[in-house]
Amino acid sequence: MLGTIYPISSELSAALLKKAVGLKIKKGTILLREGECCRYIYFIKRGALMGQTTHKKKNIVTYISIDNEFVSSISGLHGVTPSQEAIIAVEDSELLAMHNEDLQALFLKYFDMNFIFRVMVEQYYRDAQERAHIVRVGNVKERYLYFIKTKPGYMERLPLHLVASMLNMKPASLLRVQKQHRLSLQKDQETERWCNEIENYIIKQGAFKEAGLTLVQVARKLSVSPHQLSALFNNIYGLSFVDFINRQRVLHIQQQMVAKEAMHHYTIEALAKSCGFASRSAFYSAFKKITGTSPAQYRSSL
Repeated sequence: MLGTIYPISSELSAALLKKAVGLKIKKGTILLREGECCRYIYFIKRGALMGQTTHKKKNIVTYISIDNEFVSSISGLHGVTPSQEAIIAVEDSELLAMHNEDLQALFLKYFDMNFIFRVMVEQYYRDAQERAHIVRVGNVKERYLYFIKTKPGYMERLPLHLVASMLNMKPASLLRVQKQHRLSLQKDQETERWCNEIENYIIKQGAFKEAGLTLVQVARKLSVSPHQLSALFNNIYGLSFVDFINRQRVLHIQQQMVAKEAMHHYTIEALAKSCGFASRSAFYSAFKKITGTSPAQYRSSL
Protein backbone atom coordinates (compact mmCIF):
# COMPACT_ATOMS: atom_id res chain seq x y z
CA MET A 1 0.00 0.00 0.00
CA LEU A 2 2.79 2.40 0.86
CA GLY A 3 4.40 1.54 -2.45
CA THR A 4 1.40 3.00 -4.29
CA ILE A 5 2.39 6.41 -2.88
CA TYR A 6 6.08 6.14 -3.72
CA PRO A 7 8.30 3.20 -4.77
CA ILE A 8 9.75 1.55 -1.66
CA SER A 9 13.33 0.30 -1.67
CA SER A 10 14.03 -3.26 -0.59
CA GLU A 11 16.02 -1.89 2.38
CA LEU A 12 13.07 0.18 3.63
CA SER A 13 10.69 -2.74 3.06
CA ALA A 14 12.88 -4.98 5.21
CA ALA A 15 13.15 -2.30 7.92
CA LEU A 16 9.35 -1.82 8.01
CA LEU A 17 8.79 -5.56 8.39
CA LYS A 18 11.38 -5.73 11.17
CA LYS A 19 10.02 -2.77 13.17
CA ALA A 20 6.27 -3.40 12.82
CA VAL A 21 4.60 -5.18 15.75
CA GLY A 22 1.47 -7.29 15.27
CA LEU A 23 -1.43 -6.80 17.71
CA LYS A 24 -4.77 -8.53 18.19
CA ILE A 25 -7.15 -6.59 20.44
CA LYS A 26 -10.75 -6.96 21.60
CA LYS A 27 -13.62 -4.57 21.04
CA GLY A 28 -13.49 -1.80 23.65
CA THR A 29 -9.71 -1.96 24.12
CA ILE A 30 -8.26 1.48 24.83
CA LEU A 31 -5.02 1.93 22.89
CA LEU A 32 -4.57 5.52 24.05
CA ARG A 33 -6.31 7.50 26.77
CA GLU A 34 -7.16 11.18 26.43
CA GLY A 35 -4.30 13.22 27.88
CA GLU A 36 -1.67 10.51 27.36
CA CYS A 37 1.22 10.83 24.93
CA CYS A 38 0.82 8.81 21.76
CA ARG A 39 3.82 6.53 21.18
CA TYR A 40 2.59 4.52 18.21
CA ILE A 41 1.15 4.76 14.74
CA TYR A 42 -1.25 1.92 13.88
CA PHE A 43 -2.26 0.25 10.64
CA ILE A 44 -5.61 -1.57 10.73
CA LYS A 45 -5.29 -4.92 8.98
CA ARG A 46 -8.80 -5.87 10.10
CA GLY A 47 -11.28 -4.16 12.42
CA ALA A 48 -12.17 -0.59 13.39
CA LEU A 49 -10.76 2.11 15.66
CA MET A 50 -12.24 5.43 16.72
CA GLY A 51 -10.98 8.70 18.13
CA GLN A 52 -12.95 9.98 21.12
CA THR A 53 -12.70 13.18 23.11
CA THR A 54 -14.61 14.53 26.12
CA HIS A 55 -16.42 17.86 26.19
CA LYS A 56 -18.59 18.93 29.13
CA LYS A 57 -18.58 15.34 30.41
CA LYS A 58 -19.90 14.11 27.05
CA ASN A 59 -18.01 11.61 24.88
CA ILE A 60 -17.67 12.80 21.29
CA VAL A 61 -16.45 10.60 18.43
CA THR A 62 -13.96 12.54 16.29
CA TYR A 63 -13.28 9.91 13.62
CA ILE A 64 -13.79 6.22 12.83
CA SER A 65 -11.32 4.22 10.72
CA ILE A 66 -11.62 0.66 9.46
CA ASP A 67 -9.59 -1.89 7.44
CA ASN A 68 -6.51 -0.67 5.54
CA GLU A 69 -6.28 2.74 7.24
CA PHE A 70 -3.60 4.33 9.41
CA VAL A 71 -4.47 5.73 12.83
CA SER A 72 -2.55 7.83 15.34
CA SER A 73 -3.11 10.94 17.42
CA ILE A 74 -2.48 13.97 15.28
CA SER A 75 -2.58 16.32 18.26
CA GLY A 76 -0.06 14.16 20.15
CA LEU A 77 1.88 12.77 17.21
CA HIS A 78 5.39 11.51 18.04
CA GLY A 79 4.63 11.66 21.76
CA VAL A 80 5.56 15.34 22.01
CA THR A 81 2.35 16.64 23.64
CA PRO A 82 -0.61 14.99 25.42
CA SER A 83 -3.27 13.71 23.03
CA GLN A 84 -6.62 15.51 22.90
CA GLU A 85 -8.41 12.26 22.07
CA ALA A 86 -8.44 8.62 23.02
CA ILE A 87 -8.05 5.75 20.54
CA ILE A 88 -10.49 2.90 21.18
CA ALA A 89 -11.29 -0.34 19.34
CA VAL A 90 -14.81 -0.37 17.94
CA GLU A 91 -14.48 -4.01 16.84
CA ASP A 92 -12.15 -6.91 17.55
CA SER A 93 -9.16 -5.77 15.52
CA GLU A 94 -5.85 -6.94 14.10
CA LEU A 95 -3.26 -4.18 13.86
CA LEU A 96 0.32 -3.40 12.95
CA ALA A 97 1.96 -0.92 15.29
CA MET A 98 5.19 1.02 15.01
CA HIS A 99 6.79 2.95 17.85
CA ASN A 100 7.55 6.61 17.21
CA GLU A 101 11.27 6.12 17.94
CA ASP A 102 11.45 3.46 15.21
CA LEU A 103 9.51 5.73 12.86
CA GLN A 104 11.92 8.60 13.54
CA ALA A 105 14.87 6.30 12.83
CA LEU A 106 13.34 5.40 9.47
CA PHE A 107 12.87 9.09 8.67
CA LEU A 108 16.56 9.75 9.32
CA LYS A 109 17.74 6.88 7.17
CA TYR A 110 15.29 6.68 4.26
CA PHE A 111 14.16 9.55 2.03
CA ASP A 112 11.23 7.51 0.62
CA MET A 113 9.80 7.09 4.14
CA ASN A 114 9.75 10.88 4.61
CA PHE A 115 7.97 11.41 1.30
CA ILE A 116 5.41 8.66 1.93
CA PHE A 117 4.63 9.90 5.43
CA ARG A 118 4.23 13.48 4.20
CA VAL A 119 1.69 12.39 1.59
CA MET A 120 -0.20 10.33 4.20
CA VAL A 121 -0.39 13.25 6.65
CA GLU A 122 -1.48 15.67 3.91
CA GLN A 123 -4.32 13.33 2.95
CA TYR A 124 -5.28 12.89 6.60
CA TYR A 125 -5.49 16.66 7.11
CA ARG A 126 -7.54 17.12 3.92
CA ASP A 127 -9.99 14.48 5.06
CA ALA A 128 -10.15 15.93 8.57
CA GLN A 129 -10.72 19.47 7.25
CA GLU A 130 -13.47 18.31 4.89
CA ARG A 131 -15.12 16.29 7.65
CA ALA A 132 -14.96 19.22 10.09
CA HIS A 133 -16.42 21.58 7.48
CA ILE A 134 -19.43 19.40 6.65
CA VAL A 135 -20.13 18.76 10.34
CA ARG A 136 -20.06 22.51 11.06
CA VAL A 137 -22.07 23.88 8.14
CA GLY A 138 -24.02 20.97 6.63
CA ASN A 139 -27.54 20.07 7.68
CA VAL A 140 -28.40 16.57 8.93
CA LYS A 141 -29.10 15.23 5.44
CA GLU A 142 -25.91 16.73 3.94
CA ARG A 143 -23.78 15.26 6.73
CA TYR A 144 -25.33 11.82 6.26
CA LEU A 145 -24.92 11.88 2.44
CA TYR A 146 -21.30 13.05 2.83
CA PHE A 147 -20.59 10.15 5.19
CA ILE A 148 -22.07 7.37 3.03
CA LYS A 149 -20.38 8.81 -0.07
CA THR A 150 -16.89 9.11 1.43
CA LYS A 151 -17.13 6.04 3.68
CA PRO A 152 -19.10 3.42 1.74
CA GLY A 153 -20.03 0.39 3.83
CA TYR A 154 -19.36 2.09 7.16
CA MET A 155 -23.03 2.76 7.92
CA GLU A 156 -23.99 -0.91 7.70
CA ARG A 157 -21.01 -2.00 9.78
CA LEU A 158 -20.62 0.48 12.63
CA PRO A 159 -22.79 1.15 15.71
CA LEU A 160 -25.33 3.83 14.87
CA HIS A 161 -24.76 5.90 18.03
CA LEU A 162 -21.03 6.23 17.23
CA VAL A 163 -21.69 7.40 13.67
CA ALA A 164 -24.30 9.86 14.99
CA SER A 165 -21.78 11.26 17.48
CA MET A 166 -19.14 11.71 14.77
CA LEU A 167 -21.66 13.49 12.51
CA ASN A 168 -22.81 15.71 15.39
CA MET A 169 -26.42 14.57 15.40
CA LYS A 170 -28.74 12.59 17.62
CA PRO A 171 -29.17 8.86 16.88
CA ALA A 172 -32.89 9.48 16.25
CA SER A 173 -32.01 12.11 13.63
CA LEU A 174 -29.59 9.72 11.93
CA LEU A 175 -32.23 6.99 11.87
CA ARG A 176 -34.76 9.38 10.35
CA VAL A 177 -32.49 10.65 7.56
CA GLN A 178 -31.29 7.11 6.86
CA LYS A 179 -34.88 5.95 6.43
CA GLN A 180 -35.71 8.91 4.19
CA HIS A 181 -32.69 8.18 2.00
CA ARG A 182 -33.66 4.52 1.64
CA LEU A 183 -37.19 5.53 0.63
CA SER A 184 -35.82 7.94 -1.97
CA LEU A 185 -33.62 5.18 -3.42
CA GLN A 186 -36.59 2.83 -3.56
CA LYS A 187 -38.59 5.54 -5.32
CA ASP A 188 -35.78 6.06 -7.85
CA GLN A 189 -35.60 2.32 -8.51
CA GLU A 190 -39.36 2.12 -8.90
CA THR A 191 -39.35 5.09 -11.30
CA GLU A 192 -36.59 3.46 -13.36
CA ARG A 193 -38.61 0.24 -13.51
CA TRP A 194 -41.71 2.09 -14.76
CA CYS A 195 -39.67 3.94 -17.40
CA ASN A 196 -38.25 0.63 -18.64
CA GLU A 197 -41.78 -0.80 -18.91
CA ILE A 198 -43.10 2.29 -20.71
CA GLU A 199 -40.24 2.35 -23.22
CA ASN A 200 -40.38 -1.40 -23.78
CA TYR A 201 -44.11 -1.36 -24.57
CA ILE A 202 -44.41 1.93 -26.47
CA ILE A 203 -41.08 2.02 -28.32
CA LYS A 204 -39.60 -1.49 -28.54
CA GLN A 205 -42.91 -3.27 -29.08
CA GLY A 206 -44.09 -0.46 -31.39
CA ALA A 207 -47.32 0.44 -29.57
CA PHE A 208 -46.87 4.06 -30.74
CA LYS A 209 -47.91 2.90 -34.23
CA GLU A 210 -51.41 2.03 -33.03
CA ALA A 211 -53.92 4.61 -34.29
CA GLY A 212 -55.92 6.23 -31.52
CA LEU A 213 -53.63 4.96 -28.73
CA THR A 214 -54.73 6.55 -25.45
CA LEU A 215 -53.24 7.10 -22.02
CA VAL A 216 -55.94 4.91 -20.48
CA GLN A 217 -55.12 2.02 -22.83
CA VAL A 218 -51.41 2.18 -22.00
CA ALA A 219 -52.14 2.49 -18.27
CA ARG A 220 -54.36 -0.59 -18.42
CA LYS A 221 -51.68 -2.52 -20.32
CA LEU A 222 -49.00 -1.61 -17.75
CA SER A 223 -51.33 -2.08 -14.73
CA VAL A 224 -50.87 1.47 -13.47
CA SER A 225 -53.36 4.26 -12.90
CA PRO A 226 -53.74 6.88 -15.67
CA HIS A 227 -52.89 9.58 -13.11
CA GLN A 228 -49.59 7.91 -12.16
CA LEU A 229 -48.72 7.30 -15.80
CA SER A 230 -49.44 10.91 -16.74
CA ALA A 231 -47.23 12.09 -13.84
CA LEU A 232 -44.37 9.90 -15.11
CA PHE A 233 -44.57 11.39 -18.60
CA ASN A 234 -44.68 14.94 -17.26
CA ASN A 235 -42.05 14.61 -14.51
CA ILE A 236 -39.56 12.17 -16.04
CA TYR A 237 -39.79 12.84 -19.77
CA GLY A 238 -41.02 16.43 -19.55
CA LEU A 239 -43.73 15.65 -22.13
CA SER A 240 -47.44 15.00 -22.13
CA PHE A 241 -48.55 11.52 -23.17
CA VAL A 242 -49.67 12.78 -26.61
CA ASP A 243 -46.37 14.60 -27.22
CA PHE A 244 -44.38 11.53 -26.15
CA ILE A 245 -46.29 9.28 -28.57
CA ASN A 246 -46.06 11.81 -31.41
CA ARG A 247 -42.31 12.19 -30.82
CA GLN A 248 -41.81 8.43 -31.26
CA ARG A 249 -43.94 8.48 -34.42
CA VAL A 250 -42.01 11.38 -35.93
CA LEU A 251 -38.63 9.82 -35.04
CA HIS A 252 -39.68 6.59 -36.75
CA ILE A 253 -40.85 8.47 -39.84
CA GLN A 254 -37.55 10.38 -39.99
CA GLN A 255 -35.66 7.09 -39.94
CA GLN A 256 -37.83 5.78 -42.77
CA MET A 257 -37.26 8.94 -44.80
CA VAL A 258 -33.52 8.38 -44.59
CA ALA A 259 -33.94 4.85 -45.93
CA LYS A 260 -34.43 5.46 -49.69
CA GLU A 261 -35.95 2.05 -50.33
CA ALA A 262 -38.82 2.85 -47.95
CA MET A 263 -39.67 6.01 -49.87
CA HIS A 264 -39.90 4.03 -53.12
CA HIS A 265 -42.92 2.21 -51.71
CA TYR A 266 -44.59 4.85 -49.51
CA THR A 267 -45.53 8.50 -49.67
CA ILE A 268 -44.82 10.62 -46.61
CA GLU A 269 -48.52 10.63 -45.78
CA ALA A 270 -48.67 6.83 -46.04
CA LEU A 271 -45.75 6.54 -43.62
CA ALA A 272 -47.56 8.87 -41.22
CA LYS A 273 -50.70 6.75 -41.37
CA SER A 274 -48.70 3.54 -40.76
CA CYS A 275 -47.28 5.17 -37.64
CA GLY A 276 -50.69 5.91 -36.13
CA PHE A 277 -51.39 9.51 -37.16
CA ALA A 278 -55.15 9.83 -37.65
CA SER A 279 -54.99 12.64 -40.22
CA ARG A 280 -52.63 14.48 -42.54
CA SER A 281 -53.05 17.73 -40.60
CA ALA A 282 -52.28 16.06 -37.24
CA PHE A 283 -49.11 14.58 -38.74
CA TYR A 284 -47.90 17.84 -40.28
CA SER A 285 -48.60 19.76 -37.08
CA ALA A 286 -46.75 17.27 -34.87
CA PHE A 287 -43.81 17.00 -37.30
CA LYS A 288 -43.25 20.74 -37.41
CA LYS A 289 -43.66 21.09 -33.64
CA ILE A 290 -40.97 18.45 -33.00
CA THR A 291 -38.49 19.13 -35.83
CA GLY A 292 -39.11 22.82 -36.49
CA THR A 293 -39.64 22.16 -40.19
CA SER A 294 -42.25 20.62 -42.51
CA PRO A 295 -42.01 17.00 -43.72
CA ALA A 296 -41.29 18.14 -47.28
CA GLN A 297 -38.52 20.51 -46.18
CA TYR A 298 -36.98 17.80 -44.03
CA ARG A 299 -37.08 15.37 -46.95
CA SER A 300 -35.42 17.91 -49.22
CA SER A 301 -32.66 18.53 -46.68
CA LEU A 302 -31.74 14.84 -46.89
